[in-house]
This record gives sequence, structure tokens and C-alpha cells, in this order.
Amino acid sequence: MAELQHRTDARDTGKRRFDPLTAAAVVFFIMAVMFAGAPALNAGPATLAGLLLLIGLAGVACLGLFVLRSSTEPHADHEPGADTLIDALSEPAAIAAADGRIQAANAGWREILGAATRLPKTGASASSLFSALTTARRDGFGQASIRAQGAEHQATVAALGERRYLVRLSGPPADQLALPHAAAEVLSAFTSAKPPPPKVLDAFAAASPFGAALLEGEDPFESKILEANPTLAAMPGFGGPGSMFGELIEPASRADAKTKLDEGTTNGAALEVRLARDPTKIAHLYLSKSDGRWVAYLVDVSEQKQIELQLAQSQKMQAIGQLAGGVAHDFNNLLTAIFMQLDVLASRHPVGDPSYEGLNEIRQTSTRAADLVRKLLAFSRKQTVQREILDLGELISEFEVLLRRVLHEDVTLETEYGRNLPHVRADRGQLETAVMNLAVNARDAARSFGGSRVKIRTARVSEAEAHALGYPTAVGEQALIEVSDDGPGIAPEVMDKIFDPFFTTKPVGEGTGLGLATVYGIVKQSDGWIAVASKPGDGAAFRIFLPVHVPAIGAAPVPAPVKPVRPQARDLSGAGRILFVEDEDAVRGVAAKLLRARGYEVIEAASGEEALELAEEHAGSIDLMISDVVMPGMQGPDLLKAARVYLGGAPVMFISGYAEAEFSNLLEGEANISFLPKPIDIKTLAERVKQELQKAA
Repeated sequence: MAELQHRTDARDTGKRRFDPLTAAAVVFFIMAVMFAGAPALNAGPATLAGLLLLIGLAGVACLGLFVLRSSTEPHADHEPGADTLIDALSEPAAIAAADGRIQAANAGWREILGAATRLPKTGASASSLFSALTTARRDGFGQASIRAQGAEHQATVAALGERRYLVRLSGPPADQLALPHAAAEVLSAFTSAKPPPPKVLDAFAAASPFGAALLEGEDPFESKILEANPTLAAMPGFGGPGSMFGELIEPASRADAKTKLDEGTTNGAALEVRLARDPTKIAHLYLSKSDGRWVAYLVDVSEQKQIELQLAQSQKMQAIGQLAGGVAHDFNNLLTAIFMQLDVLASRHPVGDPSYEGLNEIRQTSTRAADLVRKLLAFSRKQTVQREILDLGELISEFEVLLRRVLHEDVTLETEYGRNLPHVRADRGQLETAVMNLAVNARDAARSFGGSRVKIRTARVSEAEAHALGYPTAVGEQALIEVSDDGPGIAPEVMDKIFDPFFTTKPVGEGTGLGLATVYGIVKQSDGWIAVASKPGDGAAFRIFLPVHVPAIGAAPVPAPVKPVRPQARDLSGAGRILFVEDEDAVRGVAAKLLRARGYEVIEAASGEEALELAEEHAGSIDLMISDVVMPGMQGPDLLKAARVYLGGAPVMFISGYAEAEFSNLLEGEANISFLPKPIDIKTLAERVKQELQKAA
């Protein structure tokens, strides 16, 4: 009771205590207000200015008295018993004022937050704390998070009065469990112990579709096989449990893999090896070691590697084809200019002239160059394709007569025609060229080995049969053309190079190396596939697969193809207005000059854009348009679409060194359009011009 009375007296004393400085401040403030209001009181409130001054001074006096009264209130700096309350708490705790000043703190608080006199004023902790103080002021309770000594502490804030708060931190982390030294050693050994070495293969490895084996030894390639799953046991050369694992791997491949493993350069990646009994088989070897034992996984990736090689080969051929196509286009322009200039010179130096023989030699050499360019175009798949529906049996039967003339008398040509042969949609000339090249190669291979037989077989094969014969991605039925021989076959080391341009196994001077490259390009441009089957000493067989043509439902039967017979133009002169479009000046200039000499009016254009303007200018009066296909800017087919409204029904003749597939599609189904491949001479050009004008008349 006495203690309670003591506390009450203390509070009353605190409320009634007199502060001389505060009293002096009140006195001086009242005097300042009186001195400032004296002039207004003397003048009286008659004027508006005096009245406003009195009202303002009254407001300032009230505000000043309110501030001075607030300053006389006792500060809640510290109250008796606060330290006792804080020290009695088991968790770290402190009493803080509303402005963050710490009034009391126990030892646990000081151990975590130090001897700071305020709560944290910056950072995430300050934001969380003062948000919790606001919540506690409103609701009486708040939560905060304080980061100290690298750890997060949860704080609970509770209001103790109007301007004081109790802040308690979560209890300190539990001390680490103290263990006897022997028990600690046992626990450490248990946590750091490695798993025991495997005794048998696990269920997954035993049932896996790839090879798996448990080995014993320090060197996996010299280790003995303790256990193997059925897949590994089925591999050629497997000697059963107790045999050496390295005997399954080809020696050179094994040495290379061992070097990589010893150097530690694999970083857990697979080691690529070849199998000892079948070096064509490639496998990925994965190894895992545990205390003198190894678990080895051998995964056959031969098919994957084959696909990768085919992809690389396809990309290489495509890149070379792009280059060859561009070179062929430019070279054809040059050859066209040479042929036309030769025509001009031939008219000045007829037979009997001393220069005639030299000009004839130039023409023959240029013709050989043009043939080489045609092969490059076929390889690069830049030839203009004019597809037609062909009966496979009739095609080979008609072509067989020519093939027998090409083969030597000591080589026999055998043909085998299957039943129910399908129709195919392809370019007749290209397909005949492909079969001719394969037959000539087969003839040369057979004669070099003492053979005497070349066989051509045609058949309709199912999808499964196509897969078995070397077309892995075949879909649906396929038309097959197989050309085989009884020669020496193809060596395995050159098998992946036979379709490369300029690669040949023939002696120098006996081959250009473009025969099979041309066949490859023709087949690919015909949406087909070519496969090779060969064993050394047992001949080779080249198989061309083409998709079977299936006519649309309700379509009329396809009539037998009839080759158009063009009348031979004896008189090469004529009349008519020709729009000649060619970006190569040497070709355009000499061609226009020679056509004018034969009676034609020629309008020259060096680009598609210029030709379109000229077509609009001479709308309705152009009898024939001759245009290059590939030009800078507007291409030939685009020019045709834009200028057709000005040309009316006039025929259009395209000339080009090569044409893209889009142009080939344009030729199909279009009327009054023809194509003349470069290089061309003036006689051929004049004949075609007269024929087109006669047809349009």
C-alpha cells in the first residue's frame, strides 16, 4: 500500500513540478503579443486593418499558449519499474516511444541490437517497425521484422499507453545439440559416407533397351564383366560374365576413349566408340564408378549418326548448289553472247574462208561448256521443270533403244518390268538424263571389273518395301527405277562422297565428276529419293524412288502424252514488234541487232520496271515479249503478271540460264507462254520467234 502511495505521489509531483525557463518563456510571449497589439488598441477597431490585426494576434496568442502548455507536459522518458518489467521477460524486449527512442531494454535486446538508443531508422527493418507501431497505436497490436547480425527476427509490438510500446523479439535460436565426442564422430562419418559399391544391376538397367553391365576393376576397359543385361549380352563379341569389357570395343576407338577418360576431359559426357565386331556401329559409352566397380551403359547411336551425316550432306549439297546455280546463270549469259557473236562472224566468214575452221572450233568448245553448265544446273536443281504425267513402263521401254546404243557390245542390257507400273509426274527429259547417267556409270564400272551386265528394273513398291530398299521416310506407294551392275561395287570410304560435284573415281580425263551429282539434283527436283546399295566385289545398285501420281477424284483419264511437233521455219525473217527484256547488255544488244536485221522492230528494256513502262506506252501494239527470268528488281514472272493487261493475247517467251521452281509452276497451265533455255544462238532464237508469231496470228 505504501509503495502504491509512493507511486501516486510521484506522479502528482511530476505533474505539478515548476520549470522556471518555461515560465519565463510564457511571460515574454505574453509581453510580445501585448506590444504588437498596442497600436491596434489605440487606433480602435474602427478601421479594417486594425480589426484584422487584432484577430491575427488573438490567433497567434492561442496557438502559442497551446504549444507552451504541451511543452510543460512531462516526457515519458522513463518510469520507475520499466527496467524491472523488461528484465523479467525471457525474450529480447524493449520499451520504445512513438518516435522510436528506446526508453528501456533488457540484456537479450542489447545482445542482438547493441546499445543503440533508437529503433532502426533506415532500411527494411525501419519501415516494418514503424508500420507495426502505427498498427499498434490503432489496434493495440502489430507485427514487424527486424534484421540484425545477419538474421531475421520477428518482433511483436504492443501498446502500453498513449505514447509507449513494448517491442518483443522472437526467442533466440535453440543451441546446437551437444553430443559426446564419440557420438559426433559417428554422426559425421554417417553423413559423409559414400554409398556402398553396387552388387548387381538395378531393375532399370537390367530391363533397359540399351546395353548395361556391372564391371569390377580400376580401368573400365580392362575390367571383368560381373553382370550384363540381355541387350548387352546380345551384342556380337560378348564373351559372357568374366570376359573383359574392352573386348566389345574396337581397339583404336577404345584407346581414344581411354585417353579422354584418363585426361578427365569428358566431364561426365558420353564417350563415342565403335563396336569391335562391327565397326560401322557407333555407340555412346556412359561410365559411373563406385569403389572399384563400374556401371557401364552402351547406347547404339548408329542410326542417329547416319541421320546427322545425311543432314550435313544435304546442307553441303544445298550450299554448293546455290553457288553452282549462280555461276551457271552468269556463265550462260556469257555463252549466249559468244554464240550470237559467232553467228555474226560466221556470216562474214563462210565455208572456205581461212577463219571458218577457227570459228567452228570456238563453237564446239562453247557447246561443250554449255553442256557442262546444264549439268551444274541439274545438280543445283535450277533447271526449268516442265512436268507431265508419264507411264513408267513406256518411258523406260522407249528409252531402252537409245540406251542399247550407248552401251558397248560387250555389255548386256537387261530390263525387268514389274506389274501394274504406276504413272509419275516428272520432267521427261530430266528423268531420261538421270537414267542415262546411271546406265553409263554402271557400264564403266562393269567393264573395269570384267563384268558384262547392266540391269534396269522398274516396279511399284509399297511403303514397307521402300523402307527396306533404302527410302526411310517413304510415305505411301512409290515408283522404283533401279539401275544395277556386276562391277566391283563402291568402297565404303567413298560412299558418302559419290554425289559430291566433281568427285570421281575414274582416271584423269575420263570423267567430270558431275554424273551422279546431276542425277541427285534431278531426283530431288522431282520430289524423289535416291538410295545406293553396294558391297565391295558384288556390284552396286542405284534406286530412284518417285511418288506415284494419283489423279484427283472425278478427273478424266490422263491421255497419252504427245510431244508437240513444231514446224521448221525455213525463212527466218519476219515482221512484228518485239519487247526484248534482258539485264545483260551484251546479250540484249547483239540479239536485238540480229532480230532487227531479220525485219523485226525491237524495243529494248534493261529491267522489268523499264519493260513495264514500255509495255504501257505501247499497249496493244506489242506482238511478242521476250524476257529473261532472273533480273535485278522485278523478275520475269512478276513482269508478266503486271504487263499482261497491256500485252493482251500476245505470246510471251522466257529465256534464262536457270529458273526457280516458282517459274516452273507458272509455265504449267499458262497459255501463250514458252521457254527457251540459254545459251542460245541467233538461228534458234529467230526460229522460235517466227514460230510463236505464226501461232498467235
